[in-house]
Amino acid sequence: MLAHLTALCGFIIPLGNIIGPLLVWQIKKHEIPEVVVHAKEALNFQITCFIYLVISALLIFIVIGFPLMFAVGVFNLVCVIIAGLKANDGKPWQYPITIRFLK
Repeated sequence: MLAHLTALCGFIIPLGNIIGPLLVWQIKKHEIPEVVVHAKEALNFQITCFIYLVISALLIFIVIGFPLMFAVGVFNLVCVIIAGLKANDGKPWQYPITIRFLK
């Protein structure tokens, strides 16, 4: 659960959404094997959301960028909360529309 919820750090700390799950993965991977699955999924989603935010920022000049940035932020928040709840129940959850960088 911690691997998913540390992604919320990104709302306060720049790139905290990527650093948080990465740290949890590296610190806990030998203690709790399930952490690897959850952390990789969280990292894939956060990297994907970062790419979506960069694209949205580029679209600010066409006016659609601001609503897209807001939508990506809300989508990120909702998905992280759902993933945290699923992880708390012991179930893996795949984030929607995620590019799988880490397998």
